[in-house]
Amino acid sequence: MQSEHDPREREGEATLSSQPVAIVGAGPGLGLAVARRFGREGADVALIARTPAKLDRLAAELARDQVAAAGFPADIGEPDQLTTALAAARERFGDPGVLVFNPSVTVEGKPSEVAHDDLVQAFRVGVASLLVAVKAVLPAMRSAGQGTVLVTGSGLALRPFPPMAAIAVAKAGVRSLALSLAAELAPVGIHVATVTIQGVMGRGTDFDPEVIAEEYWRLYQQPRDAWESEVRFTGGHR
Repeated sequence: MQSEHDPREREGEATLSSQPVAIVGAGPGLGLAVARRFGREGADVALIARTPAKLDRLAAELARDQVAAAGFPADIGEPDQLTTALAAARERFGDPGVLVFNPSVTVEGKPSEVAHDDLVQAFRVGVASLLVAVKAVLPAMRSAGQGTVLVTGSGLALRPFPPMAAIAVAKAGVRSLALSLAAELAPVGIHVATVTIQGVMGRGTDFDPEVIAEEYWRLYQQPRDAWESEVRFTGGHR
């Protein structure tokens, strides 16, 4: 059911129930929480990640919450696989009105220790794949004159931590790209924003995924004249 407070509904635009949500980098933490939050409002949810069995488990969990969801396996770092998965999601649910970019990259090591290939892979998955995903959904969003792209960021983009150098580089890169996309696409009605999470997520903490998911929903609901391009989440409050 569409929220009675959704500004898009008040303006006579498409409701969320007609705007599927595609989550690139769906997982059991924040990805699931965001899927559940948007699904409560009537959205169909396309889940994109590498492992089919994991996607099946997530879709089954969402089904128990009466959220229509399906998984579309892809190695997010491979452009052809990601675009194919998004095309399959579009075939199943229709053009996404909301794209959530939420991949996780696990590369440890100080700058002097990180292998070249690991740094490149972190950039491919954590940054370049955002551009691939946006280009895949952008034509339909441009045609509709509206759309939302929400990016999961990290405080590492603002304050690097040497033992996680590759991830910090990726998070700085994706933040920069998201802010650039926000500036480019706002004039054509597409809201791009990043949620910069300045802490370690964990259930029952100030960085509970369910709490953070509310920020994604809040950004989606913002009227055009109040769009934010970045939220810095510091633990239960902004």
